[in-house]
Amino acid sequence: MKNREGVKILGTSPDSIDRAEDRRRFKELLHKLNLKQADSETVMSAEEAVSAAEKISYPVMVRPSYVLGGRAMEIVYDENSLIDYMERAVKASPEHPVLIDKYLAGAVEVDVDAISDGVDVIVGGVMEHIEEAGIHSGDSACSLPPYSLNKWIVNEIKMQTRALAKELNVIGLMNIQFAVKKATPTHPSPLEGEGKGEGAAEDYDIYILEVNPRASRTIPYVSKATGVPLAKLAAKVMIGKTLKDLGLTGEKEIKHVAVKEAVFPFDRFSGVDTILGPEMKSTGEVMGIDEDFGTAYAKAQLSCNNRIPIAGKIVISVRDEDKEGICEVVRRLHDMGFDVIATRGTAQHLKNKGIEVEVINKVKEGRPHIVDLIKNREVNFIINTVSDAQAQKDSFSIRRSALQYRVPYTTTVSGARAVVNAIEMLLKKGMSIKSIQEYHRKG
Repeated sequence: MKNREGVKILGTSPDSIDRAEDRRRFKELLHKLNLKQADSETVMSAEEAVSAAEKISYPVMVRPSYVLGGRAMEIVYDENSLIDYMERAVKASPEHPVLIDKYLAGAVEVDVDAISDGVDVIVGGVMEHIEEAGIHSGDSACSLPPYSLNKWIVNEIKMQTRALAKELNVIGLMNIQFAVKKATPTHPSPLEGEGKGEGAAEDYDIYILEVNPRASRTIPYVSKATGVPLAKLAAKVMIGKTLKDLGLTGEKEIKHVAVKEAVFPFDRFSGVDTILGPEMKSTGEVMGIDEDFGTAYAKAQLSCNNRIPIAGKIVISVRDEDKEGICEVVRRLHDMGFDVIATRGTAQHLKNKGIEVEVINKVKEGRPHIVDLIKNREVNFIINTVSDAQAQKDSFSIRRSALQYRVPYTTTVSGARAVVNAIEMLLKKGMSIKSIQEYHRKG
């Protein structure tokens, strides 16, 4: 194909790229394939945005067309914040619409990398994010293969990936981001069962978040984890080779688990908050690999200097929405011999569930408080989640002190679950090291 200047374009056509990037055309694409997208509207002005958000209901995810790294992408909770956002977003992409869609709270995000020659589509890897949907994919830890989603959901995601690649006539690499959310309150969460969940894919809603007909930042990770040189193969496909010519006729199934973790520069910049969101903050990434998810996750954390403890004190302060989810985490920590200290609201909820913990003040409640414990080096791990902007501001000193005194932490309950899995495996079998070639030979 040639563009309007007469230059031959290798790989996926500019029109296909535009169908995936332009928010209105993207919505039409999903409608044609009968694939799900969160309730959404495309807007060009603040007035249109306010009307759309009222129709969809807050909180909403807002994102402009044609941006990288999640730039100008935010979760918005009220009208004033939305109007302020629109002024900034229109400057970021003035000729293209802004997408406003319903924020999928509690959803599990999934990344998929695939390669296509226009006829055959091979899924290179399906990666389950450890942090919930709403955190930028470049900042979220993820597991390949998925560590908790059942096989029916994974197979449905692969089918949707192939359908999108064929409809867009992708030539080369493609990345898709999905969100998986239980369809009704009567069904189990896709996270329950550690990959052995009952029920089929129709028990869950699978939403398309993004389709990028290009190489993604996860390609080196997927290639390293599977031993398949996806970038090299894609370059050959883009100049006319078929996947069959290149000997790639099926997916690579691996028997090990590879966990990617992001590396952040927070310790280089004073005053920067470590809370994650839709806009990318990481500057690098590492990978941990082992026979099971827990140990692979522990290795990834160790590689980015977020060492997971196997004994000691853990401080917990979570938002109201996370209080129910933290109960099982605390029970498992108690079973492993940890001392758990919680702020007053979190501690009261745990007590109501029959779980006793020591109570500590928030900073604004007076001394002794959490920061005092951190400075006295009495804390081995911190679990801290926040909701609105005020709560984030109130708890900033906790996260900043954790960074300053090198106390490992997580800012999501899903991250806390992963940490507990890692601790359990470290206590059970410790940590061993093998070369990546040994894993590939076994897989």
